[in-house]
Amino acid sequence: MIWILWLIAVICVIYYIVIVVYSGITTSFSLIWLFFAAICMLLAGGWETYIKHKDKVPLWVPVSAATMCCTGILVFAVVEILVFTGVAVRDTSNLDYVIVLGAKVKETGITKSLKKRLDKAVEYVDKNPGTILILSGAKGEDEPVAEAEAMRDYLIYNGVREEQLILETRSYSTVENIAYSRVAIEEDQARKKASRLNSPGIVVPGAFEEVPDKPIRVGVLTSDFHVFRAQQIAKKWGIPDIYGISCGSDPVLFLHFCVRECAAILKDKLVGNM
Repeated sequence: MIWILWLIAVICVIYYIVIVVYSGITTSFSLIWLFFAAICMLLAGGWETYIKHKDKVPLWVPVSAATMCCTGILVFAVVEILVFTGVAVRDTSNLDYVIVLGAKVKETGITKSLKKRLDKAVEYVDKNPGTILILSGAKGEDEPVAEAEAMRDYLIYNGVREEQLILETRSYSTVENIAYSRVAIEEDQARKKASRLNSPGIVVPGAFEEVPDKPIRVGVLTSDFHVFRAQQIAKKWGIPDIYGISCGSDPVLFLHFCVRECAAILKDKLVGNM
């Protein structure tokens, strides 16, 4: 057990180094791997001490440590099962709007994660030319432009019509992505309704019956590990029937993204965002 814990600690340190070299030292939440390494080393030292001094260490100490570790592993497993199997497979064709969630933009251009999302968006609108894309993401302090603007430029360069794009440049988190995108959709719907009212067709009085507006169908497009949280937040923030559209994620950072997403889901659940 001691050697297993030390091995896990070494693997965590190596993975942290890989993350820093591959994606940069500012990669969000990357220090969690050094924290995991420290925990494993602490557990290894504690286990060794317990083996040598069983008669002096109260039984509740190792039992409590083992219980906490098992609980953490169980919670992580349950959350990841929800993330990757909790999203039902639905027909996402011909949606009225698709919210494309932003990701970090560097001085050298868009990140690999954002490129995968945008390539999926290009693929989607090629098959569904009537769908409007809501590009959601503000300009962070360390970003050269707003994420939504970088997304627009990439999509237009790849053949998407500008009239299919609506920019939302105020959001700095997934919760804000959804909330402000909902506002953008409502504003677009209001503009379209006003346009129809200002340009009525010629009709005979009494020859038609007014019907309520057709419910709009909204989807959210993001990385595979992120779809579940985005959908749950959307349901909490006024888009109850939202469709999830997933794209692949970076294979090198995939494990890191899963761990980070687990922490984000627990946080958002705790504060009432989902």
